[in-house]
Amino acid sequence: MNKILLIIRREYLSRVKKKSFIIMTFLTPLLIAGIYGLIGYFTYKGISATHDKVAVVSTNKTLTEKLTSDKNIEYNYVDQSLEEMKKSLKKTDYDYVLYLPDFTLTTPKGIELFGEKQAGLSLNNRISGDIEELIRNQKLKESGIAQADLDQLKTSVDIDVKKIAETGKEESSSAGASTIIAFIAGILMFMFIMLYGIQVMRGVIEEKTSRIIEVMISSVKPFQLMMGKIIGIALVGLTQFILWIVLTFTISTVAVSFFVDKADVKKITATAKNTNQIATGTDAAPQAQGPMADIQKSLAGLDFGKIVTVFIFFFIGGYLFYSALYAAIGSAVDSETETQQFMMPVMLPLLLGYALSLSVVTNDPYGNVAFWLSMIPFTSPIAMVVRLPYGVPNWELALSMVILVVGFVGTVWIASRIYRVGILMYGKKTTFKEMFKWFTYKN
Repeated sequence: MNKILLIIRREYLSRVKKKSFIIMTFLTPLLIAGIYGLIGYFTYKGISATHDKVAVVSTNKTLTEKLTSDKNIEYNYVDQSLEEMKKSLKKTDYDYVLYLPDFTLTTPKGIELFGEKQAGLSLNNRISGDIEELIRNQKLKESGIAQADLDQLKTSVDIDVKKIAETGKEESSSAGASTIIAFIAGILMFMFIMLYGIQVMRGVIEEKTSRIIEVMISSVKPFQLMMGKIIGIALVGLTQFILWIVLTFTISTVAVSFFVDKADVKKITATAKNTNQIATGTDAAPQAQGPMADIQKSLAGLDFGKIVTVFIFFFIGGYLFYSALYAAIGSAVDSETETQQFMMPVMLPLLLGYALSLSVVTNDPYGNVAFWLSMIPFTSPIAMVVRLPYGVPNWELALSMVILVVGFVGTVWIASRIYRVGILMYGKKTTFKEMFKWFTYKN
């Protein structure tokens, strides 16, 4: 045991003391925050700053109303023919020409949009939506509905989603917030397992090709060496992950203090202090409004302590499960270029779990596919953390954890039998058949 601890200590300290580890640990949260900030800024800027001028050529005798302009799109009805407008488009300040042919309200066909540049998908959808609303309103008017009644037809509905827990207590929940957390957890889990699993493989290859492994094997058993390396790198990953959580929380807190209006903060604080009064319906405190209040409300029902704890468990379990296989691959080859044929069978289940978790599981977190993906050790590290924000029964969570631990023990046993022979093999092209022979060798 002391020898394994020495190897763990060596693997851990040799990595966390590197300048690259320190720099990337502190820089990564800033880079991620910056990237998402830029995406949000340019997306908002692109939407708010867009202003297209559209010349409308209408030969339609059915539509009595006209398209209404807004801050992003300006409609101007012109008396010129379509052909004349197409020829003179370059000379005008119009961006596009919209042609509305004669059609009935039940079969609106032949509508065309012309422009010197290709119209984007968002513009096409906006114009289509405006025409659909125009036709719908005219149909309602023709059915005898007054304009005042028509204006009252548009109603905004905000559903307060609540989930009934196993204890019978009602808990606030949000599909949007759960989906966002699920996507983030799934991507991080996939990235961490791949990143640190490959580090184990590269470490084994480096020691094997430099012949350091021969010296180390004279003092420790192959199994002790493999376990020390796997656990040491796991602690490196766990250290980095915890630091990222702390830094991300700090950055988020600072960002909120800059971007949230102080009045909203006071309202949120007042709301928190008067929770009991609100629940009883007396002296209700004012509710904070705006995007930040909506985000806070949607995230309030999520148990982040449980999510982070379960994420750490499945990260460690998933990493140990896959890193044992990566260690076996590293021991079987003489260079990283030879690992491709062996890595694909190991990566495919992980990729499958990643793809299905972010598509099938997020759409149906309680279905049969989601259940089995969260039970099979090859896919459960990603599938379970994706399901968790939606709510997973405790017995399913416990069963998945037990199966993952059993799976890890099994992969370590298989990998160790290959590792003990592979690390001393040089200059020979390794195949799956050869690795099977190593597995069957008796001690």
